[in-house]
Amino acid sequence: SLAMRITIIAVGRRKKGPEQDLFDQYKARLPWPLDLKLVEEKKPLSGDALKAREAELLLAACPDGATLVALDERGTSDTSPKFAERLNVWRDGGVRDLVFLIGGADGLAADLRKRADFVMSLGKQTWPHQLVPALLAEQLYRGHAILTGHPYHRV
Repeated sequence: SLAMRITIIAVGRRKKGPEQDLFDQYKARLPWPLDLKLVEEKKPLSGDALKAREAELLLAACPDGATLVALDERGTSDTSPKFAERLNVWRDGGVRDLVFLIGGADGLAADLRKRADFVMSLGKQTWPHQLVPALLAEQLYRGHAILTGHPYHRV
């Protein structure tokens, strides 16, 4: 069967640095193709106007028919084994494109959260924006390790 493709689409600009290196490290270890796309609004908008515009940009970058996972602090915070199980269900359910959406500094627009197939939280803490794709890539790799019985999860 065709591999599930995973895309992380985030508001922001690519910066070289340890966060990017960490992302690349996990990407290289994953059996699924993983891509990071960044979108940015150039106009000086703020508040809800900016969030609405960022939502448009995020959606425009999504592959057609993708399963959408919105990252939001109000979302479900899974254990790693539960997240692995979710990945398994998506993969076995024939999901071709799995997309994780990361909003800007003010988060995702409410209608984008409503439109998502799943709303996920990385926990109650606030993480540096640049670090979130790397954290997500790590959890994807950990999920794969759990599903395949690889010792990584236990280390």
